[in-house]
Order: sequence, then structure tokens, then C-alpha cells
Amino acid sequence: MQNRSIVEIKAYLERIDYDGPLEPTAETLRGLHRAHMLAVPFENLDIHLDRRITLEDGSLFSKIVGSRRGGFCYEMNGLFAALLKALGFRVEMLSAGVTREDGGFGPPFDHMALLVHLDKRWLADVGFGDSFREPLLLDERNEQRQDGFAYRIDDDGESLTLRRRGRDGLWEDQYRFTLRPHEYADYLEMCHYHQTSAESPFTRRRVCTRATDDGRITLSDKRLIITRGSHQEERLLESDDDYAAALREHFGIDLGGLRFS
Repeated sequence: MQNRSIVEIKAYLERIDYDGPLEPTAETLRGLHRAHMLAVPFENLDIHLDRRITLEDGSLFSKIVGSRRGGFCYEMNGLFAALLKALGFRVEMLSAGVTREDGGFGPPFDHMALLVHLDKRWLADVGFGDSFREPLLLDERNEQRQDGFAYRIDDDGESLTLRRRGRDGLWEDQYRFTLRPHEYADYLEMCHYHQTSAESPFTRRRVCTRATDDGRITLSDKRLIITRGSHQEERLLESDDDYAAALREHFGIDLGGLRFS
């Protein structure tokens, strides 16, 4: 097993509550991916705490593993790629543009996804929030079903488009991506944009969300939404103390009395 001092494999695996096989196989990849989605929340709280996000393995490890936090795509997929590489996987960072409300796509580096090379190629992504819990076969053009949803990867000229069919039966674009490999430096401009621009969805509202075995738990600003199967409960948290308590109870996040800007 290849090891890297900056990513402590044992601590990372404990963070995601994973005790399965570690050989670089499709089985391991699926297990790690699902465990990450269930344990580590997609969240943008640092942006609303005026904390700068640094795209560097050591900083991300300290935040996500050491401080038991989550993050958004660049953080989550960046560190997950580091874990996979430490375990001997061949991984590449991909540039994607997320679907916009007007039906178009965001610019390059709007989102980071991962390409994992095994005997087959896999699309991995632990940083897109409510998304596939296990990696998808990149070169499969038929639908791939998971957890009540179907996913499809379609050729789109020089790009590929990820689509999801929901329980209503409709296909929706998720993001468009290319297969050219990239490094952290390539994402810096868009990472800064998403932390600072009034046009970024991440500056407009706070979000913290993670998958559960039978659904999802989400804090959207002060709305707590708990989904179990087809049943959904929602309530408004009336105070900052209620919000902090929900973060601790459902996500294991303790901000230590910090207040949002």
C-alpha cells in the first residue's frame, strides 16, 4: 500500500466509519464512496464564517478529518482523491459546469469531479450534495440505478453530461464535464468566486446536508429537513442556539460559539 504522510489513512477511514477492504478495486471504491457520502456532510459554513478555504491536502485533512467538518466540491473531492491515491488508486480531477436554472451550464471549474482508473473507468463524486452514493461507470451509456434514482452519462460533443432521473420519471441534467485531468491550481479562481461573489449559490445561503441509510438530513439556512424514504419532515429553527444544536446532533459539527456573518 502506498502511504502519504499528509493523509493519515487510519484517521480518514475512522472519520468515514469504513472498515472494509483497502485494495484498489471497484469493490473498495464503491465502499469508500458510500461511506464518505453517509459520514461527511456537504456544507459551506466556512464561507458564512468568513473563513478562507485553502485547496491543499494538509489543510483539507485538518478540517474534514481533524475537525470532523465537511466541505464543498473542491474540498470533498480533493481530499477524497488524496485518500484514493494513498491507497494506490489512479485518480484524476475533472472540471465540470453545473446546470443553471436557465438550463445552461456553469463555466469550467464550476465543480470538481473525479475520474478513477481501474479495469474500467469510474466517475466518482463525493462533493455534489444529493447525488449518487456509489461511483458510476464512466463508459456506460445505459442508465445506472441507485437508491431509487437512475443516472445516465451521455456524450455531448467534446463533453459528457451527467443526468439523473428522479422518482417523478423526468431526466434532469446535473453537470457537464470533460476528461482532461487538472490540479488544485486550476480551480483557484472559481473556488474564490464561490466564496466571495454575490452571484454564487454558496454565498446566498448556508447549507449542510448528508445522506442517511434511508434518506437525507439537510439544514438549509434555518430550515431542518429530514427525509426518510418518501416521507419528509421540515421545521424552522427559531434561534442560533437551535441551529447550533442541530449541527451537533445531525452532523457532529461544533462551531464553538462562532457566529455567522
